[in-house]
Amino acid sequence: MSKETARQWVHIGSGLFALLLRYLTWWQAAALAIAALLFNAFVLPRIGGRRLYRPIDEARGFPIGILLYPLSVLILVVAFPDRPDLAAAAWGILAVGDGAATLVGRAAARTRPGRAGFRRTDRDDRVPANRLPWNAEKTIAGTTAFFVFGALAGVGLAGWTRPALTPAPPLLFSLTAPIAAAAAAALVETIPVRLDDNISVPLVAAAVLWLTSLIAVDAAEASRQAVARHLPWAIGVNAIVALLGYRARTVSTSGLIGGAVIGIIIYATGGPASWALLFVTFFLAAVTSRLGLERKALLGIAEERGGRRGAGNAIANCGVAAIAALAGVFTPHPMLAWLAFVAALTAGGSDTVASEIGKAWGRATFLVTTLSRVRPGTPGAMSLEGTAAGLVAAFALAAVAARLGLILSGAILTVVIAATVGALVESALAATLEAPGIVNNDILNFINTAVAAVTALAIAS
Repeated sequence: MSKETARQWVHIGSGLFALLLRYLTWWQAAALAIAALLFNAFVLPRIGGRRLYRPIDEARGFPIGILLYPLSVLILVVAFPDRPDLAAAAWGILAVGDGAATLVGRAAARTRPGRAGFRRTDRDDRVPANRLPWNAEKTIAGTTAFFVFGALAGVGLAGWTRPALTPAPPLLFSLTAPIAAAAAAALVETIPVRLDDNISVPLVAAAVLWLTSLIAVDAAEASRQAVARHLPWAIGVNAIVALLGYRARTVSTSGLIGGAVIGIIIYATGGPASWALLFVTFFLAAVTSRLGLERKALLGIAEERGGRRGAGNAIANCGVAAIAALAGVFTPHPMLAWLAFVAALTAGGSDTVASEIGKAWGRATFLVTTLSRVRPGTPGAMSLEGTAAGLVAAFALAAVAARLGLILSGAILTVVIAATVGALVESALAATLEAPGIVNNDILNFINTAVAAVTALAIAS
């Protein structure tokens, strides 16, 4: 058995401890997670555990993955003290899904493709047929194994811990929510960044499980007729706008599809008002991306594809807003959901304006973490001109949202503050994590909008 194979079986086997969540209190489970963290840090290396180290672990002197695993479990049990089923399902997806992906993916990668076993991506690279187009280090077989085995583990553990809750969650939730969480986690696991899966996978799975736990049948039934009424318009309007955007060279092919899907969700759930705010946000991003293109090109900081936005851009900037829009019709908290929607869109739009204006006309560019001067386009860099433009855009978008009736006028300042917090967090993470390849720009934009939505909800509460 190879070192990596042994490592993955330990990874999977550790998930069996999730069975204890049916019997333990949250603080008991947290104490055991802390004990596991300390054991992995100080005891495991001394009893032969170094055989599980990867070369990068040997180079840095400590196994980051082995430490992040129990840390993620600790976060799960603390985040869901009253819902051990959510913590257990996310843990199962991490343990079994991620482990199976590596085992199956490595087995599939050892199979040499024949002469016809290659295909071309949009960039005309020759990629083995079993590899994913956006990440040649991941295989279709591995991702499929992640979803299948992760979903099975999530459903099994959610069902196992279900009797520990009073009242027990609906059986339909325990059967379906882990499947959705496994699908989302499997997709995130394929993103070509160096962010450790032991962090990204459980957090994404937990977020999906939590969001689906908020769904209320009564709220969905009350919104059903409105959604059905909006849906034909949503499809028609977004199909036309997406095609026009493609013809105007503001979006790529993937951006056309991704943007249309997000637009349909937002129009169908929130009607013309929510879609109008989405359109204004997209218009601002498209216009500012094309400002100062000559200077950006000379500096080598112009947007890829001539400023065309792809599906990754659409999901990164509008994915949180789409989720909030769905929450607006499927949960009993519509006002908070639409506040989060506005905050997320405002954060994404104002951040794009700040970035593009800063790159086009910024003269004093500095890092938010050190306040040292850097060249425009440096990850995490901010400029006075860009920051001012971002604040103006945030106020404008929040005011438009209030005018459209999506939020109360008194919430405008809340949205601006939330968008500013999101931008600062994004800049700090970009300055420290983007250059090493731990995160990329799309992940940072998604974090920006998520932090803004959470901040707005925190202020509102």
